[in-house]
Amino acid sequence: MTDRTAIRTTCPRDCYDACGIVVRKSEDGVINVVGDPNHSVSRGALCGKCSIAYNGTWRDPDVRLVRPLKRIGPKGAGAFEAVSWDDALADIGDRLNAIRDRDGGAAILHTHYTGTCSLIAGTFPMRFFNRIGATEVDPDTVCNKAGHVALQLMYGDSMRGFDPRTIDASECVMIWGANPSTSAPHIHQYWLSETHATKIVIDPIRHETAAAADIHLQLYPGTDGSLAFAMLHAIRAAGRIDQTFLAAHSIGWDEIDCQLDACTPAWGEAMTGVPARLIQDAALLYSAGPSLLWMGQGFQRQSFGGNAMRAVGLLPAATGNIGKCGAGFLYLNGWDARGVDPAYLTATHINQTPVPAISHMDLASRVESPQTKALFTWNNNIAVSSPEQRRLRRALEREDMLQITLDLFQTDTANYADYVLPAASFLEFDDVVMSYFNFSISAQVKAMPALGETLPNQEIFRRLAAAMGLMEPELFESDTSMLGKILDQAKPGLTFDELAALGTIVHPVEPVVQFELHDYKTRSGKIELSGSAFIDAGLPRAPFPSAEARPEGGELRLLSPASKWLMNSSFGNDPKNLKQLGVEEAFMHPDDARQRGIANGARVRITNPTGGITLRLAISTDVPMGVILAHKSRWAAPGTDVNINALNPGRKADLADSCAVHSINVAVAPV
Repeated sequence: MTDRTAIRTTCPRDCYDACGIVVRKSEDGVINVVGDPNHSVSRGALCGKCSIAYNGTWRDPDVRLVRPLKRIGPKGAGAFEAVSWDDALADIGDRLNAIRDRDGGAAILHTHYTGTCSLIAGTFPMRFFNRIGATEVDPDTVCNKAGHVALQLMYGDSMRGFDPRTIDASECVMIWGANPSTSAPHIHQYWLSETHATKIVIDPIRHETAAAADIHLQLYPGTDGSLAFAMLHAIRAAGRIDQTFLAAHSIGWDEIDCQLDACTPAWGEAMTGVPARLIQDAALLYSAGPSLLWMGQGFQRQSFGGNAMRAVGLLPAATGNIGKCGAGFLYLNGWDARGVDPAYLTATHINQTPVPAISHMDLASRVESPQTKALFTWNNNIAVSSPEQRRLRRALEREDMLQITLDLFQTDTANYADYVLPAASFLEFDDVVMSYFNFSISAQVKAMPALGETLPNQEIFRRLAAAMGLMEPELFESDTSMLGKILDQAKPGLTFDELAALGTIVHPVEPVVQFELHDYKTRSGKIELSGSAFIDAGLPRAPFPSAEARPEGGELRLLSPASKWLMNSSFGNDPKNLKQLGVEEAFMHPDDARQRGIANGARVRITNPTGGITLRLAISTDVPMGVILAHKSRWAAPGTDVNINALNPGRKADLADSCAVHSINVAVAPV
């Protein structure tokens, strides 16, 4: 293939890396999507799943949705006919206006998440839903809400993390409840492997990042609070609690300190399964500093999720690992912490009748309810990714509820829709991407014409607003205008065209020290380790050494982390990615399999009161005793309507109505 043009763009998937891409076009029109060799994170390579999909189904007009579709069969059957945009939007608009007039905008429910993380496509639809006063399903409740709220209460911000460039000044990096080898593959490959800092990983699973660490603390799920307190005991015993820092920049330490006496490393071993020696070693290495703490999203998906995040969040403050180069913590680095105004992007001011958002844990019951007259799904696939799967799918069969799905593909969720509206892929329009790990600002550049009649999310909602007779200018602001304002707010000093020529920049140029000015946006202006704000949020004043009760009666704790070949449910329909995924398996420790008389490769039935699923068993020492692991987000297997979410009862964490998907107990038996 002879190159004629090469266009730089950026991957906008829900991933820490935000990889640079080069789209190469040949003289014969063939397109090849590859990594940008000038991108400092990915260094010329894409991860396996994206490389396959972007050169496969994402550009295949026989697989992509290319025209609006109208349902002609029962909901869930996937029977549709093609219609024009004008006809689809006119009918949708008329029916939505009738619902608003009769029942109010709150009767219109919409769900969304991170199907794309580019700023315009990921946020512009909120302008439309704000204008009509629709009810939002809080997207973060299915993922990371408990962690966000806990850190906001403690530090005033959950989206202002350490600058990864400061790792050069670090002596230790501790990764708690994250698996970069899957969720940040290039950061795992380069940023972690090339640092001189000691690497500590805290995770129930011995994944690739854990296996490559200097120390792996393989705790039992749900015992993170106990482990954090045992580490604090060891740090205090070594005389390494930074009392000067705590006195100057925090409140509430006394309510923590009085709990530490009983939390010895030996006690920690009994609670968590981590050897006392490793608890001691990790605590002393981290406390010596300067140290970075990467707080993953996995460990707060438990019944004590908010408390666990608070307990782990004590470590930077207690050791003074805040406000200096090479120290700090990271949950996410948000674009709002880099100057971009979320209220501008989503036009919250045009919502004249705001209503509280609901939790994804309540989605099935809300879809069942006759108060819900219409349901939009955009940037997510609820039939695969939401809890109470069977109940939700039954609710989606309601003939009296208008359902509209925006997607690139005919997903399980789209099969229930009255209208399916075809969305453009990131290769087909301009946008901006900001990594939630690195301080990067990247251009997402249109590299090919839209397939068929597909449209970007934002254009779909502009046209729907017009069809409904809505008039607010915010509903019709152009991409060009928004790109300019986003870059004006972020202040990189570049136009979009200039950014597009470079692909990616890091801004600011010099590394940023997290909380260098100790400007904590809490009630007190200090780090709040305990206090009334937590009581107001439904938590105890102070965090405590929490540990969930172990399963009884021979049951196991179910963990359902991400697969390296899926991005949530994205790419689940690409044949080459499916080949890499192979047969869907559940992983179990050899001793647990032996006790149950189950051989490697046997079929097992995994059940609880919510549902069941049959999978092939894989025996692995990477999984601790008492745990069974099955990766999330596969599309339903042929002939079934379930994936691992069939077992998810929608139990809530202790904070923010967030999910507790890693607190599910199941029975396992051979088939």
